[in-house]
Amino acid sequence: MIIRKAELRDLGKLTEIYNYEVTNGVATFDIGEKSYEDRLKWFSEHKDHYPMLVAESEGEVTGYATLSQYRIRAAFNSTVEISVYIDKNHRKRGIATALMEAILKLAKEDEFIHTVVAVITSENEVSIRLHEKFGFTYCGEIKEVGKKFGRYLGTTMMQLIV
Repeated sequence: MIIRKAELRDLGKLTEIYNYEVTNGVATFDIGEKSYEDRLKWFSEHKDHYPMLVAESEGEVTGYATLSQYRIRAAFNSTVEISVYIDKNHRKRGIATALMEAILKLAKEDEFIHTVVAVITSENEVSIRLHEKFGFTYCGEIKEVGKKFGRYLGTTMMQLIV
């Protein structure tokens, strides 16, 4: 497995991975699939202090991790939000762990970044455990904050001060 900076040529696969979660999972609260054009804008926002990494195995992108702007107000500039998505056919192979390790290394090396925040669907125990493994601490839960697949879901907030 290779962890590398995402390139524009990866965008089709990144969109596919994300859209699977939109239509089948609760890792995102999006309820409508994203187009290539939608994701092109998203891709362009990942520069400077907001890196995007991909995991690649045998020439195929199998997952990705991003650090994104947390909030638009200037007081939040040193805080980033982390996201990790793994292709449905490549889960439970250590890809999420490798991506977390690499993206958090970048966060720790960036003097601009002070805090990494994770906003996780509360029932996503796998993601919560992954973040705990990397030292994230529980900050609270917002219950029934979003509705997907006909039911209300909460979010668990976690953070890591780097």
